[in-house]
Amino acid sequence: MAAGLVAKAARVSEEGWPEAAGVVAQAESLRERVAPLAQQDAEAYRAALEAMRHAGDEELADALDKAAEIPLEIAAVAVDVAALGELVAERGNESVHGESSGAAALAEAAARIAAHLVEVNLTAVEGDGRVERARRLAAEAGDSAKRALRPA
Repeated sequence: MAAGLVAKAARVSEEGWPEAAGVVAQAESLRERVAPLAQQDAEAYRAALEAMRHAGDEELADALDKAAEIPLEIAAVAVDVAALGELVAERGNESVHGESSGAAALAEAAARIAAHLVEVNLTAVEGDGRVERARRLAAEAGDSAKRALRPA
């Protein structure tokens, strides 16, 4: 949804901002990239639940590992969407500042939720660098959202 809002705001901004068409293309690409991740995440979660009920430790670890990878990828996409939202909020048409800044805030929320899921899925793996990476991604998305939400 956030990527779609960024694309919408950038389209409205095309007349006065030559780079807006490139932002539209990037936002659409990110939207296409993240869409299948929701289904993959649901499948990985289902597999992890099944492994908790019936699998051995190694199979459970593998299932939780996969269940952490997908939210980490979602967080990475969310950072890019938040940055695009910030860019459109800064350079786009003022009439769509609410959409672009809102998109950045939605992307931040997605990154924070995804980071939390990475952490939950890797609680048994002490010192896993993916937890810290997910936290950094969430913070980066938050920084973009904060800048985007400044009044135009």
